[in-house]
Amino acid sequence: MFDISPFSLFLRFLFGGSAVLASTLIARTFGGKLGGIFAAFPAVYLAAVVGLGLEYKGSELLSVTEQLSRGALVGMAADICCALAASYFILRYGWKRGLAYALSLWALLAPLIYFTWFGF
Repeated sequence: MFDISPFSLFLRFLFGGSAVLASTLIARTFGGKLGGIFAAFPAVYLAAVVGLGLEYKGSELLSVTEQLSRGALVGMAADICCALAASYFILRYGWKRGLAYALSLWALLAPLIYFTWFGF
């Protein structure tokens, strides 16, 4: 279940890299707010679902997709908290320390949210 095919890795690279490139170009062209919206594009999730669709079929596909989706919900909730914290911490401590604090908060919140919502 944890084997990842080379094609799935390629999809993650392609979708993730394309999303980063697009959000950077949009931010430089139209400003950070619009670029930030595109920075939140779920490219890795999309690539993972497509990869699962190529590797699994039927009820097994439904099961692994449900697990992936639960994890994605937790990640998105933690991402929202991280973005809010980053806007505060970066203004207060500068971008390096502020980003480190925001990412640390994400690393603490993601497991806490997961175990709160889904148990052990």
